[in-house]
Amino acid sequence: MPTIELDTNLPADRLPPGLEKRLCAAAATILGKPEEFVNVTVRPGLVMWMFGSPEPCVQLAVSSVGVVGTAEQNRSHSAGFFQFLTKELALGQDRILIRFYPLELWQIGKDGTVVTLL
Repeated sequence: MPTIELDTNLPADRLPPGLEKRLCAAAATILGKPEEFVNVTVRPGLVMWMFGSPEPCVQLAVSSVGVVGTAEQNRSHSAGFFQFLTKELALGQDRILIRFYPLELWQIGKDGTVVTLL
């Protein structure tokens, strides 16, 4: 169950319509997970300061079980997400930061319990 959280200081009206749906599909492809398991949150219009500047920027947090736990995995994932974000948001790579969080099944709550016990 990958969780993708996109935080940006871009205003909502500058985000392309349907961005969350395309980000969901891209994340599923990049991470090799079924699209129906991917959860996406997009938070536009935030006050953000990145790398010494308030210029338009994005921070992407990617949490998942089993696919974001190594540098080799994340190098490939990073390339895919950077390609998607630079194209969709017309930002340079220097204005994007991605953080990867490996999860265990016991760290995800669902249906009143944790995924390990489902």
